[in-house]
Amino acid sequence: MSLTKSQRRARIKSRVRTVVSGTAERPRLSVFKSNKQIYAQLIDDVQGTTLTAASSSDKSIIGNEGSKSEKAEMVGKLVAEKALAAGITEVVFDRGGYLYHGRIKQLADAARKGGLKF
Repeated sequence: MSLTKSQRRARIKSRVRTVVSGTAERPRLSVFKSNKQIYAQLIDDVQGTTLTAASSSDKSIIGNEGSKSEKAEMVGKLVAEKALAAGITEVVFDRGGYLYHGRIKQLADAARKGGLKF
């Protein structure tokens, strides 16, 4: 029995989530990508709240030309700016069941350059 791509990703995501958890001091940087957009949010799992979020469909990014990888980099910079404005410097990275390459890696590297530590 073979799994579909979404079933495989859900299985990986549940395995990762048993280990990765965010707090108010060190929230979880969760990433989701669709075929056209990429989303990132900082989550406090203790309270169950989203502290800040950014996506490629934000007004500041949607007007820019560029590939999906370039937009992922812009989202990484934007989420880092919002996190620093909220007083957050350290995060736990949750790749969301995706492989750490391509758009996910670009977003993470841009967030690191923006000042986040993980």
